[in-house]
Amino acid sequence: MSETAEPNIGEFTLGAPLSESPAPVDIPEHEEWPLPNGFAWVFPGEGNNTHGLVRPVIMADGFNLGRSELDKLYQGLEGGDFAFISELRRSGRDVILLGFEERSASILDNAQAAKAAVMEAVARQVGDARLTVGGFSMGGIVTRYALAAMEHERIDHRTALYFSYDSPHRGASIPVGVQAFSYFIPFPNDFARQMDSPAARQMLWRHYDEETGKIGVAPERTEFLAELERVGGWPRIPRLIGLANGRGDGVGLPDVHPGEVALRVDGIYPGTTFYIQAQGDDVTAAYLNRRFPKADKTITTNGFPEVDGAPGGTLHTYGILADTLRKLGGTVDLRHEDVCFVASVSAVAVRDVETQKDLYTNIDRLSPEESELDDFLCSSTTTAHTAITAELCTWLMDRLPN
Repeated sequence: MSETAEPNIGEFTLGAPLSESPAPVDIPEHEEWPLPNGFAWVFPGEGNNTHGLVRPVIMADGFNLGRSELDKLYQGLEGGDFAFISELRRSGRDVILLGFEERSASILDNAQAAKAAVMEAVARQVGDARLTVGGFSMGGIVTRYALAAMEHERIDHRTALYFSYDSPHRGASIPVGVQAFSYFIPFPNDFARQMDSPAARQMLWRHYDEETGKIGVAPERTEFLAELERVGGWPRIPRLIGLANGRGDGVGLPDVHPGEVALRVDGIYPGTTFYIQAQGDDVTAAYLNRRFPKADKTITTNGFPEVDGAPGGTLHTYGILADTLRKLGGTVDLRHEDVCFVASVSAVAVRDVETQKDLYTNIDRLSPEESELDDFLCSSTTTAHTAITAELCTWLMDRLPN
């Protein structure tokens, strides 16, 4: 291989705070359930009988590559400013963390684990309290589909409350230039596998296709949405609530201006540049360049709204990419570490993310009936996608069934 070839970019993936930044907290003893396509960890509430479940709360893991790391999920839920699991257990609720054998697998496949977890909880429960079932990011979509499918199949899921925590009900966004770069790396890599996975294709509002170079709605997303609609779209029996890590006042991310450079790289992938998404046609989203095998490519978009700076839960997209390239010897000019991943309008199911007007809707001024959810809350300040905050978690706990 040429001495000027780019180094192997390694095994990085894009992940949310719950899987990327575990805090050092001890994990108490727990039972593990094996499930189809997944597994669960069970933490009894304070004072509860360990021979049966009491007031169960099932919480599903989100999207990444590989098997769920429930130790990191636990620490992400506990290690911040609000110890969410401890507060749930202190209120006398048994907590069930639902993980998946492959987080990037089809949502339909992972819904089998969710269905099995619900049925296991129903079988093991003592008392007549109904369940709370939901999840973080993709986990909220998996459990939404699972409960709706169970109702469609006339299976009693005994669930009183469904919740989603910054889940992309109308789609999630990863800059298409970043998606294209994952395939531009001249080695097989985890980042490309993550971007091309079934779950990514189902959840991203726009997907970059490696084979054709086209940007559009992936066929897998169209098929998933049709299947979701087939089972009713939403479960109808439980109360539906949703939380957004983004703001609800329609104000976009501060200082994230369309057309600006987000990240420029030199040394390796010399001159490769990523831009904040702008409106219009033939808009440059990224310029990609590599030394060996020699290639360059310009990624352009047509008709996109300003999705990178939209109100919503943020992902450390360019920060993660810059850190990886820097470690490999690249010189990076990082201007914007974080961009919107799940727009607020998507997380609380009030608008699609296709147009500028809808994406920047002032949710706070809308009638509550405009959401497909029964109740929802947007964060008062912009926070990272799935970040655990006292504001969001206390609101959620106040709505749990007795």
